[in-house]
Amino acid sequence: MPNIVRAALVQAKWTGDTGSMVDAHEQHARAAAAQGAKVIGFQEVFNAPYFCQVQEAEHYRWAEEVPDGPTVQRMCSLAKELGMVIVVPIYEIEGSGFYYNTAAVIDADGRYLGKYRKHHLPQLPGFWEKFYFRPGNLGWPIFDTAVGKVGVYICYDRHFPEGWRALGLAGAQLVYNPSATSRGLSSYLWKLEQPAAAVANEYFVAAINRVGVEEYGDNDFYGTSYFVDPRGQFVGDVASGDSEELVVRDLDFDLIDQVRQQWQFYRDRRPDAYGSLVQP
Repeated sequence: MPNIVRAALVQAKWTGDTGSMVDAHEQHARAAAAQGAKVIGFQEVFNAPYFCQVQEAEHYRWAEEVPDGPTVQRMCSLAKELGMVIVVPIYEIEGSGFYYNTAAVIDADGRYLGKYRKHHLPQLPGFWEKFYFRPGNLGWPIFDTAVGKVGVYICYDRHFPEGWRALGLAGAQLVYNPSATSRGLSSYLWKLEQPAAAVANEYFVAAINRVGVEEYGDNDFYGTSYFVDPRGQFVGDVASGDSEELVVRDLDFDLIDQVRQQWQFYRDRRPDAYGSLVQP
């Protein structure tokens, strides 16, 4: 039998408050489940605005504990009800003064499986992330879910090939990359880097971007979220550049083995020759 996974992602506009933002994403998840989706991912810090456009201490208030905070607990209940794997990116607090850009992964039975913390943090106008977050310190975990082996990379991480490869070496079949990416400096890379990562590492990638202009700063998030397969081809159409959208696509996981047998990138790697690459 073909191994087809119906997967979903959401690109959303900021509603103005956490409560209505979480409500909106719950409705998107329900709509995806009604279409048969078994896994869904949300955008970077999905239940808050992208406050990193400014550097103001008031925005520490958006942080929640993972997994014990209200948003992740609500998503655990929703995942169990819908029988759906959910990737939940939020702003995490772990004790006083310890903050991370985090994504929780919840299995289809409602179990919290673990979290990924963003490793690479930009610090430039419009993206003052080092003001708010510590670098990730949990490695690149793979989550063995009801739909297969799922990994997470977050936004700025995507410019760094090492994490993509670490996820592939650990067995990833689908990697969600929740983002907050605006028009300008890196926009031309959006449809280039992630398909290239899917090809180099031979798995599916779900590229999720916020959409719209938000209240903190003037970054215009351009959406255009998509799924891309291990051959670097978009799965269906790319999402709108200016509207909120739920994207549901069928991913043929059998294609992963086909591509890996054709292009033996993992066999032909030369880790014995790469030592100098990780020297500071």
